[in-house]
Formats: sequence, structure tokens, C-alpha cells
Amino acid sequence: MHLLEQIDRWGHLTPDQPAHISDGRVLTYGELLTRSDAVAAWLDAELCDSRAPVAVHGHKEPEMLVAFLGAVKSGRPYVPIDISIPAQRVERIIANAGAALILTPARVDGIVAEGLPSRRRHGAGDDPFYILFTSGSTGEPKGVIITHANLRHFVSWMLAEQNFLTGEETFLNQAPFSFDLSVMDLYASLATGGTLFSITKNHVANLKELYAAFRISGLTTWVSTPSFAQMCIIERTFAEPMLPNLRRFLFCGETLAPETASQLLERFPQAEVWNTYGPTEATVDTTSVRITREVLKKWSPLPVGAQMPGTRVLILGENGERVPAGERGQIVIAGPNVSPGYLGRDDLTAQAFFTLDGARAYRTGDWGREREGQIFFEGRMDSQVMVNGYRIELGDLEANLRALPEIADAVVLPVEKQGRIDALAAIVVLAVEKTGSDFAFTAQLKTRLGERLPAYMVPRKFLYVDAFPMTANGKADRRKLAELLA
Repeated sequence: MHLLEQIDRWGHLTPDQPAHISDGRVLTYGELLTRSDAVAAWLDAELCDSRAPVAVHGHKEPEMLVAFLGAVKSGRPYVPIDISIPAQRVERIIANAGAALILTPARVDGIVAEGLPSRRRHGAGDDPFYILFTSGSTGEPKGVIITHANLRHFVSWMLAEQNFLTGEETFLNQAPFSFDLSVMDLYASLATGGTLFSITKNHVANLKELYAAFRISGLTTWVSTPSFAQMCIIERTFAEPMLPNLRRFLFCGETLAPETASQLLERFPQAEVWNTYGPTEATVDTTSVRITREVLKKWSPLPVGAQMPGTRVLILGENGERVPAGERGQIVIAGPNVSPGYLGRDDLTAQAFFTLDGARAYRTGDWGREREGQIFFEGRMDSQVMVNGYRIELGDLEANLRALPEIADAVVLPVEKQGRIDALAAIVVLAVEKTGSDFAFTAQLKTRLGERLPAYMVPRKFLYVDAFPMTANGKADRRKLAELLA
């Protein structure tokens, strides 16, 4: 059955079941069905034969889900853009996507009011379902194309592995829809007739409201980055009495620390803890493992698990050869969940994607190794890092720093704490004379940078130097610069 048909089925079978709850607003499956049909009909009338992507700009309003499904029902992929992304970057994403138009929650409401009859297209397996823009090394965001077949393979695996209870699950939506972690909770929930419970920026800004929301949420499935869970653990009442129905934690986006998993097992003895791994280019996740007390005793750091059925995860050497078990190499993913490539970037696609034994394959750029059938992630091979679950190209951030008139050159380095990347630090050569205190000047630069980039990409620390130490081949010596941060 087509994924959209799976979702629409709940609109007929359980029309009054909540599909999405966000800031007290409830969207039922019946409303999701009729309203997404109306958006699909409007897009057909407005865009005629164009199959250009549709940008959807908002936060976690119910209208976002209506727009997503409406776009796909009309045969067009959607491009999710969260309101936390600065205007300049939004403009570049829309331009790079070649978006036909932008749907906002207010615009969706207006379209629904027109009530046009729907014509269904749905799209075939190789057609794009959504396009997610990630950080690019040149300072330009790059769009990862995920097809209907990619998403179907991922969702089928999730449903088979986790055995979600049909119509009885409530999924936590922590990540913005522009971050691919949200795909896990969004489509696992909609495919099984569950309820998606969104945590908005207002909850995160007021932790008392966050915990109050948890108490009334009825959550059964927790989907988040490990960092978000670790933040919640600081609250002593974050335990089973707060979330008595919780059955499982699903983590992705960054390294899961053994200490975090251990504390969750202690506080939520009835819930399972799962660690997963996968890049956006391979549709959210590719490996998974349940973290039990036995796993915690055996492994540190923790494994990211075994490959999903139908997909291969290989550890390859410099020349593309399989390395012996236990040795480090590049993680390569091959299978039906691998993206066809980057939108409009044949050069980048050719560098990262290839065919392996007849299957689409992706070079992740991640170090890893295999032990006893388990994959272990061991960091990035290049300048890409994960900070609080967000994938950031250091080259992207450095390019945006250099674009500020006050900065002549910049190097960005990760700052580690307890074995994980905790923050970013910018080491800067100025193009102007610094005025006022370092604190005030840095605050000004952060504000300027925040106009160009999402908040999670803005370095926490700035260090000013007259010139960079250089290596023998004429590049900034990052090793010596890192010593300045010690």
C-alpha cells in the first residue's frame, strides 16, 4: 500500500483520532485527509503541469502536516523550512530548491477555505517525496532528495522492528520538520494511526511548560537527539511517574553516551532504549540496536547497531576495499533507502554517491568499524561535525563568518566535553579594529551571524588573533589553533 494511502485510511477509519497536537491545537485524521486533499487540488490549479518543489515555511503548526501531504498528493515534493532559519538562508534554500511557491500556515488556511475538489497523483517510487537542505561546505545549503521508495523502505523497517500498537501510540516530535530526525516520528506516527505530539520552541524556552506538557501528553514513543534527553534528565522528576505510558526511547542525530542510556533505564524501567544511526542521504536511519544493561556492560562507547534488512552497511578502506572486522574505515551505505543525490548538484552527487553491486550507495564520510555484527560510529572524516544533533559543515560556517565585513579570516573548531562535541569556537582574524570590550564585540558578531545562520550554527566562543599559524603547505594550522582553546 502507498504510504499516503496508509495515512488517508485513518481519515476514513478513525476520523476523530488526533493526528497532531501542537501548542494545544489538535488536528484530527479526518481533517488531515480533507484539508490535504484541498491543498493538493489548489496546487494543481495554481501550478498546472509544473512539478517544481513546494516550500513549506512555519514551525510545528498542524498546517505544516496538511501542506506536506497536500504537496505530495499533487505529485510535488515538499521542502520543509523552520521559522528558526534566518531570512537570508531561507531565500537561498528556496532559490536552490527552485520552489514553485511557499506555503505558510496562514496560506494553507486560506486554501482549505476554498475547498477545491482533489485530483490524486501520489507519485511513483523514484519520484521525490521531500527535499531536506543540509549544511554545505561552500556556504551554500544543499538539498537531499528523498524519494517515495526511500521513505517507504525506512518506514516499513521502523514499523516491523518496533511493533507500534496501531492507533494507540503517541510520538514525541522534538526536532523541527526541517531536521530529518522528525521524519522518524512524523511518518511512523501517521502510518500507524498514532498521535504526533510536538514540542515547540515555546516549550523549550520555558522548561516548566515543557514538563507540564509531558505530564499531559500520554507519550508512548520518545524520538529525540540524546542531548535533548540529557537536558531533561537534569530535572529530578523526569521519570516514569511523569511519563507513565512510555514504552521506548528512539535516539538519532548524535552519539548516545552510556551514562545517558543508563540513567534513562533507571528512571524508566518499563521503557526500552534504542540507539540508531544514519545520515540524511540514507533516509534518517540505517542501523539500530536496543541498549540494555548487558550492552552497557559490554560496550563503551556504545554501538549504533546492525543494518536494516535489505540494506548493507560496509566499512571500506581508502581504495574501496572491505577492511577486516575490527579495523577502522569509512562507513558506506548501499540499499533502497539511499537518496538519488543532491538537487541540482551533479558534481556533489558524483562525489558522494555510486553504484555498488547494483545498489545505490553513499559514502558517508564517517569513520566506523564493525565488531561482532555491530557498527560503531567514530566521528567525521572531514570538517563536518554533529553538535546537539545538528549536522554542521565547518566550511559552511567559516564561509559565512568571512562574509561579515568585520572578519578577514576565520577557523571554526569543535569544543569537546566528556568525549562529545559540546560547542563550536571561532578563531578570528579581524578586518577592522575591535571597538569596546571583547564581550560586547563578540555579542555584535553573534547577532550579525545569527541573521545569516540558524542559532545552532553560531559559535559559542570567539577568540581573536592577529594571524593564523600555518602548516608547511600554506594552510591554517588547526592543531596549533586548537591548543589556544585548551
